Amino acid sequence: MSDFPHLLAPLDLGHVTLPNRVLMGSMHVGLEDRARDLPKLAAYLAERVRGGVGLVVTGGFAPNLEGQLYPMASKLTTRREARHHRVVTDAVHEAGGLVALQLLHAGRYAFTPWCVAPSPLKSPISRFAPRALSDRGVLRQVRAFARAARLAQRAGYDGVEVMGSEGYLINQFLAPRTNHRTDRWGGSPENRRRLAVEVVRAVREAVGPDFLLVYRISVLDLVEDGQTWDEVVALAREVEAAGASILNLGIGWHEARVPTIVTSVPRAAFAGMAGRLKEHVGVPVVATNRINLPHVAEEVLAGGGADLVSLARPFLADPEWVNKAAAGRADEINVCIACNQACLDHTFVKKRASCMVNPRAAHETELVISPTRTAKRVAVVGAGPAGLAAATTLAERGHRVDLHEARDHVGGQFDIAMRIPGKEEFAETIRWFTKRLETTGVTVHLGSRVTAEDLVASGVDEVVLATGVEPRVPDIPGVDHPSVVTYAELVRGEKVAGERVAVIGAGGIGVDVSEFLTTTHSPTLDVDAWREEWGVTDPAVVRGGVTTPRPGRSPRQVVLLQRKTTSIGKGLGRTTGWVHRAALRAKGVELVTGVAEYVRVDDDGLHVRLGEDGSQLRTFAVDTVVLCAGQESVRDLVDDLAARGLPTHVIGGADVAAELDAKRAIRQGTELAAAL
Repeated sequence: MSDFPHLLAPLDLGHVTLPNRVLMGSMHVGLEDRARDLPKLAAYLAERVRGGVGLVVTGGFAPNLEGQLYPMASKLTTRREARHHRVVTDAVHEAGGLVALQLLHAGRYAFTPWCVAPSPLKSPISRFAPRALSDRGVLRQVRAFARAARLAQRAGYDGVEVMGSEGYLINQFLAPRTNHRTDRWGGSPENRRRLAVEVVRAVREAVGPDFLLVYRISVLDLVEDGQTWDEVVALAREVEAAGASILNLGIGWHEARVPTIVTSVPRAAFAGMAGRLKEHVGVPVVATNRINLPHVAEEVLAGGGADLVSLARPFLADPEWVNKAAAGRADEINVCIACNQACLDHTFVKKRASCMVNPRAAHETELVISPTRTAKRVAVVGAGPAGLAAATTLAERGHRVDLHEARDHVGGQFDIAMRIPGKEEFAETIRWFTKRLETTGVTVHLGSRVTAEDLVASGVDEVVLATGVEPRVPDIPGVDHPSVVTYAELVRGEKVAGERVAVIGAGGIGVDVSEFLTTTHSPTLDVDAWREEWGVTDPAVVRGGVTTPRPGRSPRQVVLLQRKTTSIGKGLGRTTGWVHRAALRAKGVELVTGVAEYVRVDDDGLHVRLGEDGSQLRTFAVDTVVLCAGQESVRDLVDDLAARGLPTHVIGGADVAAELDAKRAIRQGTELAAAL
């Protein structure tokens, strides 16, 4: 008997049967925009199909130039472009899977001067103001969707997904927020949903009955003046009647000020919306957002809340997600921790997406892990992210690997990160690496602080030095005062903060520590508290499903200081930084920039000078001062190993101790292991 009978059950859609209830959701990875990259996209998708995915949906392709996300971005408008897609569809079919192409019209979200929208209202995420479509212009968009769907069918796709959520063009027509029209495409709810219904009807007429038509429906806009629940239900029924095969749920607009997919969002936080919609329609409904493990998906499906689950980023983290679940190896799944650092943060700056915990994602043809021709004995020193990635990949390739860690557990900086409220998911990566050490046969030595002499005597051929970092202690008078602690001592529980705290250093760690100090509960574990904190409510009660946020009170007074004059948090991730900044504001953290000098720490607190000339002297009367002023590489063994002529490779924080970068560390460890 399977542990996941509902997840692995086939689904009969009439003309085709899906082998399981897993849909790989659309995600733009940066391989869609150029024909020359389509073979790489084919390899990326085919690997996921071989991993067991039932239905794959590509990243978004615009149906015309007006709908492009940015100049030269992905589109499907000509037969020549359709021919190029054959490499993708052939690869997926050879792997035994089904693939749908997503049709996405950006509307006012486009970064182009020729963008269009229902009304001439500028988006907060684009610098271009859109042109309002005329009646003929709207009909032109409908025809463009139908033409693109025919081209997708010609290219060998098994279906299309019409993007009607996330605040893109169709969603813009649906909401009073962005649709101020008074003609047949605006005003009443019936008129506002006319475009969505006409697009689905035109697409169905263009492709015939035996072609999948997935409609991505926004069930919770999370913006003011969004749709009501009654409007969503009416739309779902009309879209079904117009020819949709599947309704795939979308949550939140890109401009929404509520996080929907970051690591602090509770697992399956929005799955209940699928169950509510399912009561009103006859076609399969797909639950989505923060479903990252098989048991989470099984719980959603077993409760009758959905017919399928959609996972996007989890397939970046582990292409074998479904196969491992089916084989009783769910504990071997490399879990998506929703950090966004290598996926969405890349996408929004037009870089190729990948995955922090799996750097091979979208680089399958370049980062190849193949068996070694010459097995070596390799010592890896340090069991943080870099060392764990190197050790397990080396062992996977056939090398004999000894992993030495000075502490009594593995994890390194991830062991600190997972203790930050809202970042508990980081523990999943440690769990996965721990299991992988076992399955790849790495010999692990915990509590092992080795010397160069030890390594030479052990007879290893090469050494990988991944000894990481230690907190930097700045040269401030009084830094040895009892009130001063490092971030590592605080978060690990080795020292406790008082009720009034100053945090020195406002990079990623300083922000994390400030959230650690001001949070009394884990937002990832308390769904109701999370909803209240961010103002998420029922769209049947409040249009758009957003209300006034009510964050919990901070147990401490916290001041966060930095030397830079730029706004605090500016260097954080594109898709996650705003969440952290909002959380700090909500908890009343005082943000101080432009510190000219940290004068001293004494019994009165922290004394600083502010202003360009340092003329403003200010004292913060605090009980605790937390040092988050950077890190220093731990490189004690480098010179000794070099003197003994033992080939040594330095990676991760031991290589570069800039603001902690697990993405770089894991990639370095994997790339080194692939080449050694």
